[in-house]
Amino acid sequence: MTYRSYLVIGVAAGALATIPAGIAGQEAGNLSKATLKTPAQLNETAPPTYKARFDTTKGAFVVDVQRAWAPIGADRFYNLVKNGFYDNCRFFRVLDGFMAQFGINGDPAIQTAWRNSNLKDDPVKESNKRGYITFATGGPNTRTTQVFISFGDNASLDRQGFSPFGRVVSGMDVVDKLHSGYGEGAPSGRGPSQGRIQTEGNAYLMKEFPMLDYVRKATIEK
Repeated sequence: MTYRSYLVIGVAAGALATIPAGIAGQEAGNLSKATLKTPAQLNETAPPTYKARFDTTKGAFVVDVQRAWAPIGADRFYNLVKNGFYDNCRFFRVLDGFMAQFGINGDPAIQTAWRNSNLKDDPVKESNKRGYITFATGGPNTRTTQVFISFGDNASLDRQGFSPFGRVVSGMDVVDKLHSGYGEGAPSGRGPSQGRIQTEGNAYLMKEFPMLDYVRKATIEK
C-alpha cells in the first residue's frame, strides 16, 4: 500500500481539511518569494550577535555577526538570511587572494525589487581582514544585498568605506575552495556579467558558468 504525506489544518470547529505536504511546501515557497519582493517589510532589528550558517556546494561555513560593528548592515544581512534571499545564490566573483562575492538573487523579479533598496553607510569600525564579511558597494550609501568575504588582508578597503559586520568562524577552508576559475567578471574579465545576472538570474549562470559554487541554504542558527 502506498501512503502519501499530508499536513492537517483546522478549517472550522469540528472540521478538518487535508493538504498534500508537497502542495503546502510549494505554497510556503510562494509566500517566501512574495515576502522577498517587498524589501520594506524586511526590517527586523537583528540580535546584538548572531550566527548565520551557509550550506554550499563545497560544504558549510558559519558567519558570526557583531551588530555593534555595523548595525545597519547587520540588520539587512539578518533579514536577508532569515527570509531565504541567499538560497541558491551563486558565488559569481571569486578572485584568488582577494575575496569571494555573492548576493545577487537567482530570480530576476526578486533582485529587481532590491535594486534600489540602498542602505546608509555604517562607519568602519573593523578592518577587512581574512575571513571578514562586508557588503559590496558602488559608492557612498549604495549597499543592497551583495556581500563578500576577504581571503586575505584587505585593509586598503577600510579607507574606501567598506564596513565589515561579521567574520567566518568555521568553514573558512570551504570558502577557500569556492570555484575561482572564471576570474574577474565582464567586461574587464571573462567571468559573469553582473548586469546579466541581474536581468537573467541563475538561468544565465547555469548555462554559461556551470562550475560556479552556490549557497544551497542559508539559515540563522538558533
